[in-house]
Parts: sequence; C-alpha cells; structure tokens
Amino acid sequence: MIRRSGREEAETHFAVQRAACVAGLPHIYPPELYPFPDDEIRRRWRDWDGAVLVSEREGRVVGVAGVGSCWLQGFYVLPEYWGTDVAAELHEAALAAQPDCPELRLWVLEENQRARRFYEKHGWRENGETRVVPYPPHPLDVGYAYVREEP
Repeated sequence: MIRRSGREEAETHFAVQRAACVAGLPHIYPPELYPFPDDEIRRRWRDWDGAVLVSEREGRVVGVAGVGSCWLQGFYVLPEYWGTDVAAELHEAALAAQPDCPELRLWVLEENQRARRFYEKHGWRENGETRVVPYPPHPLDVGYAYVREEP
C-alpha cells in the first residue's frame, strides 16, 4: 500500500532513509569516518514542504519518497525490500503525485550505481548537471531528468 504521509511521521521517514543509506553507501560514506548526519536528516523530514509518500507492507513503512516542485527529492527503501516491487511501485506513485510536471528532476550520488541503474531503468536520463554534496567527504551528485512522453 502506498499512502500520503506528513511531518508527524518524520521520525519514520528518517529511519527509512538512515537504514537505506547506511546499508547502501558505505563505499561513499564509510561510517567509521563519516557518521550519518542524524540531526540534519531528522530536521529535513520535519521541515519538508513537499508531499511525502510511503510504502507500507504489513503495517510497516518500508519506503519513503519526498516529492514537490517537479522534483523527486528523497527516495529510500529499507534494504530488506531491495529487489522487490516496493521501489518500482513507490516510484510510479511519486511520478503520479506530480501530474502537472512535464519534466521531473532528481540528484543521485555519482558513485551510487544501484540507484543510478534503477532510475535509468525507469526512464530517467542524466541532464549534464553536477553538484558537490554538502556532507563530508563531499562526493559528487549527478542530475537526472524524467521527461514525460506526450499522450
């Protein structure tokens, strides 16, 4: 089940993001050198201005997507649900949540090959933009765009 969520569930959003990042990004953010920025990420979800969608399985939130202003700004699935249909269903709902956007955008870590393969499989393409991530060791983010097909 996918449903809308809100700031009252910020701690749950944080927990999903943290679990996904700690499991999937130790090659970018070795935890012994760069602890997860708990306080900043909690604040991010508490102050989120866009919509938040969550995927639930058996009453448990297993995936979260932050959307707004034609952006997919946060997309995380608990590691034990990687390789299932959770990410694909949540992704489809995230696109559907912004029907008036002819193009959507996102940032993804350059070295996050798992995520990049997922996005490319689902129609996203690099848009030529990059930025430096504000968290040490300051890796590079790559910009992606999803252009809706004309009906």
